[in-house]
Amino acid sequence: MSLKIRLTRGGAKKRPYYRIVIADARAPRDGRFIEKVGAYDPMKPKDDPSRITLETDKIRDWLTKGAQPTDRVLRFLDAAGLMTREPRNNPKKGEPGKKAQELATARDLKAKAAAAMSAAGEAEPAA
Repeated sequence: MSLKIRLTRGGAKKRPYYRIVIADARAPRDGRFIEKVGAYDPMKPKDDPSRITLETDKIRDWLTKGAQPTDRVLRFLDAAGLMTREPRNNPKKGEPGKKAQELATARDLKAKAAAAMSAAGEAEPAA
């Protein structure tokens, strides 16, 4: 049985609230779980200490038993000092997509042509 430390969604529509639970990897996201080990309320401000609550002793026990945290839970555990998370490096993430690059080059060409026309228009009356 593969165990995961993951989030289950609760709360109302457009007002999410998550429980951090230990569950079998095959169980549905909001379905059966083994134990609740924390909570996460994304509606609270980021500097609020009650935004994320973790029962660290229970989490340590489950980690020694082989439970694997999901990426989001791993971020919480890293912030709490229970595990270390390798920072991800995706240098292409900030680059615009293919269509955006095409639009940008077209816009640059149009701006250069307009600048050349205005420069040529200013030069002729002065002569």
